[in-house]
Amino acid sequence: MFSFFKKKAPPPPAPPQDSPAAVPAAADAPGVPPPAEAPAARGGWFGGLFGKSAPAPEAVPEAQAPAEEVIGSAIEAPALVETTEKPAAPRAGWMDRLKQGLRKTGSGIAQVFTGTKIDEDLYEQLEEALLMADAGVKATEHLLRDLKRRVKDARATDPAAVKALLVDAIAELLAPLEKPLVIGEASPTVVMVVGVNGAGKTTSIGKLTRHLADAEQRVLLAAADTFRAAAREQLAVWAGRNRVEVVSQEGGDPAAVTYDAVVAGRARGCDVVIADTAGRLPTQLHLMEELKKIRRVITKAQADAPHEVLLVVDGNTGQNALAQVKAFDEALQLTGLIVTKLDGTAKGGVLAAIARERPVPVYFIGVGEKLEDLETFNAREFAQALLG
Repeated sequence: MFSFFKKKAPPPPAPPQDSPAAVPAAADAPGVPPPAEAPAARGGWFGGLFGKSAPAPEAVPEAQAPAEEVIGSAIEAPALVETTEKPAAPRAGWMDRLKQGLRKTGSGIAQVFTGTKIDEDLYEQLEEALLMADAGVKATEHLLRDLKRRVKDARATDPAAVKALLVDAIAELLAPLEKPLVIGEASPTVVMVVGVNGAGKTTSIGKLTRHLADAEQRVLLAAADTFRAAAREQLAVWAGRNRVEVVSQEGGDPAAVTYDAVVAGRARGCDVVIADTAGRLPTQLHLMEELKKIRRVITKAQADAPHEVLLVVDGNTGQNALAQVKAFDEALQLTGLIVTKLDGTAKGGVLAAIARERPVPVYFIGVGEKLEDLETFNAREFAQALLG
């Protein structure tokens, strides 16, 4: 189980009722029902799931239509992991899964060091292996220069020693990507999740939501992917498993759904609001404009939001993942990445390309479909798994 939460500061005193900054109580917010009475323990909270969502006021012209209602009833589904009363899986178990997931990438690089000589032929083979792993030209050139310097300084004569020095070089290159996701500095913390179709956005949101719920964070999901068939139903399944609320609308304006969710999250005292958006190719400019609109509307609902804009990228796409990071960052000012599907791919080196050319923090990486297959990113762990 990963840990990335900062202790939340005590909430500020409520503003006067006549203050324009006052947030209406759940019972007074238009279209937002009062939350159900919470049980004594947060861990058993199932509360007020599925009432009416708050309509976007006329003062927000971009939110064209209010979300109609949330999904009608709680969805029963088996728990994804053992209860929090039992010990979480040790980090060592994650390392084993990470090594297994990166084995195709790692084997291509590690076989370079099976010889007995350290010569130009070794470096040429290593250059080819890094490029085949989609580390990119700039990152590959940087790693080769850095490795040659380390070999000279250490006076290394054994290929195994050179391999260990390469682990150090990769870990240092990836270190700027290592940053924790902070929850609790804002109430609620609003997270906007974007990415192309098939990258694993909704599944990653479900996994992240479960970890948040296990950490006693009250989460509200916004099903702002109103176009993909069964998208809101998929998110509702995750919501049912995690016992959290989801604001949804069939068709209509995704910006309105997101606005409603943020307003409802503030009124209901939620800790985190996560917006699941529709898949967008960065080349579809008119669809990227809609993501910009959602971001603007979130700011209208809460002035300091969104606090996090996360891009989910499929690790199998290699250099295309770097192109996505650049395009989405330019459009939305990304704060972090979730890199998925690193299992079974020979393209794990793309994180080196991202670190060298667009170092957006990597909050989480995934190597499978299970909940425990999503973990916080650690640069040295990744480098060791890559060449382990």
